[in-house]
Amino acid sequence: MTLEILEPLRAPISSLPGLGPKLSALLARLVGGETVRDVLFHLPVDFLDRRAAPKIRDAKPGMIATLRIEVIRHEVPAKKTQPHRVVIGDETGFAEVVLFHAARLVQFPIGAKLVVSGKLEEFGGRLVMAHPDYVVSQLQERDFPWIEPVWPLSAGVVPRVMRRAALGGLARLPELPEWQDASVLRKRKWPGFGEALRALHAPVEVPDDRPGERLAYDELLARHLAFAMVRARRRKRPGRVLTGDGRLRAEALKRFGHALTSGQLQALGEIDADLAAPHQMLRLLQGDVGAGKTLVALLAMLRAVEAGAQAALLAPTEILAKQHYANFQKLCPVPVALLTGNVKGAERRRIMAAMADGTLPIVIGTHAIFQKEVEFRDLALAVIDEQHRFGVDQRLALSAKGAATDLLVMTATPIPRTLLLTHWAEMEVSRITDKPAGRQRITTTLHKLTDLAKVLDAIARAIAAGGRVYWVCPLVVESEVLDLTATEVRFAQLRERFGDTVTLAHGQQDAAVRDKALFDFAAGHCKILVATTVIEVGMDVREANIMVIEHAERFGLAQLHQLRGRVGRGIAKSYCLLLHDNKIGVTARKRLALLRDTEDGFVIADEDFRLRGSGDYLGTRQSGLPGYRLADAEKHEGLLPMARQDAVLLLQRDPKLESERGRAVRVLLNLFDQRDAILTVRAG
Repeated sequence: MTLEILEPLRAPISSLPGLGPKLSALLARLVGGETVRDVLFHLPVDFLDRRAAPKIRDAKPGMIATLRIEVIRHEVPAKKTQPHRVVIGDETGFAEVVLFHAARLVQFPIGAKLVVSGKLEEFGGRLVMAHPDYVVSQLQERDFPWIEPVWPLSAGVVPRVMRRAALGGLARLPELPEWQDASVLRKRKWPGFGEALRALHAPVEVPDDRPGERLAYDELLARHLAFAMVRARRRKRPGRVLTGDGRLRAEALKRFGHALTSGQLQALGEIDADLAAPHQMLRLLQGDVGAGKTLVALLAMLRAVEAGAQAALLAPTEILAKQHYANFQKLCPVPVALLTGNVKGAERRRIMAAMADGTLPIVIGTHAIFQKEVEFRDLALAVIDEQHRFGVDQRLALSAKGAATDLLVMTATPIPRTLLLTHWAEMEVSRITDKPAGRQRITTTLHKLTDLAKVLDAIARAIAAGGRVYWVCPLVVESEVLDLTATEVRFAQLRERFGDTVTLAHGQQDAAVRDKALFDFAAGHCKILVATTVIEVGMDVREANIMVIEHAERFGLAQLHQLRGRVGRGIAKSYCLLLHDNKIGVTARKRLALLRDTEDGFVIADEDFRLRGSGDYLGTRQSGLPGYRLADAEKHEGLLPMARQDAVLLLQRDPKLESERGRAVRVLLNLFDQRDAILTVRAG
């Protein structure tokens, strides 16, 4: 029944009236899918009110007006380059329609009584409507779009094509069962699903926010139901109970020499509860730069070792893997090995043999540790650092190396609350909001690029006092499109002033060359490291106390915060200098000022999300809400907790979705392609 009732919405776009193969393809690209449902889910972003229908005598230049007129005559242009003019009139006066394409003259036969709509202007003392948006016979006035939706459009899809497709889709819309709770609909005064779509695509009044809210909530509820079902299925999946006597942890903390912060203790307690539970853990550990996540991960891994099993940590880059390895070697009371693509020959064979026979309890590595030939005797806990850099398949490949392996994923990029509720809601979440003792406050300042000479003088003084400097540029080579200072050009300029004390690292270098530059900077052989964002993670140089970022307005706030976190790790006073273009917009200035005024990564993340949307917040896209089509991050943020609570309560009362509302919810899940949830219901 579920699939049958939705069949009209699964029909291809090409089945809609008036759409040939070419238009169907263009429309599919625009709406992000190939079905009638995808057309209906491409919602308008605004509405034009064409109900102002004055007589010509009362019409004013600058207004969008709809005139009921009679065509008086055509005026042929004196030159081919001039437009055609059509004199129109009503009982109160005359006006002109200006046409730049002669083909449109057929819409204006002399004597015809028409309805024309468009923006009015004044030219040469005459009231003029250039290229009307709509021209219909007064006999067809019933079909006129008095309230016109404004859809996001792309090349090849004009408003009338989108309108025709949307109206065709509405004509196919079946009567669907109501899946929302009746009390919620009454309280919010929300329309039904079909009524909401009609109010937006074929409005008779300018709609308020309620139809859009209703549709957004449908999507959010479907997603949160899916998340809740995935969580429930994971809890049913048999896990293993990991307990230890604490001796290895105690030794590691003794070597560390500092007490855990309250945030670390809380996160570790939540992780321990998961490890002790008889189901598999899937937990996200997020903390600001320098919050001490790695120590928490190490203590969790030592618990697995105390239980007689193995643990592994996966890092996205060899630099970061080596950093973790160096830290673990100092703190870890059991053997630790590093396995990367550059570990070869006898050393690689020795490590892999020790992993296979269990004599190596902890391994740290890059992608190399989940390759097919790598085997563990008993992998109980897998930790993934900077988890956004790995796909789901890679996470699963690592956790599949053991039986019922618990999974802990970490990120140093604070994730906005909105995204936690929309993109990572299948995971349990632990947050470390405080920082370990000893982390220095970083003074952040804003500078115009025209003040570069003063900045260089300050850098010279800092180096003379024993400091080290990161200098981050956004591009590697000069770009004619973007007027940005390239990394290599800035490197040459700084080398000219500061000599061999300047080194260069960027992603297009040979790995060995880049690694040597990073090593030389970390070892103190060089004082200034000119780099791209390759230093965003994995660099832990305590002597580095100056961060300079060129064209800071071009970076996301979260990335700027990450880069700033490379300094402030030692005892020296630390600074972050944000160089920006002389003329930046209000939003860009507000974003940089926020970074200047706070070091709280979670505040920064939430504000960054509000200012620019999320997109793929930790990836490459820079706006929108990832994976959502009807829900908007800013408009509908308040609906997120409501949808999550509704999903949890619904499944508590009706876990198999067998009630009247439950059966309607099955339709909702199918409508929004939540296949994992649908399979979970069927399996249940």
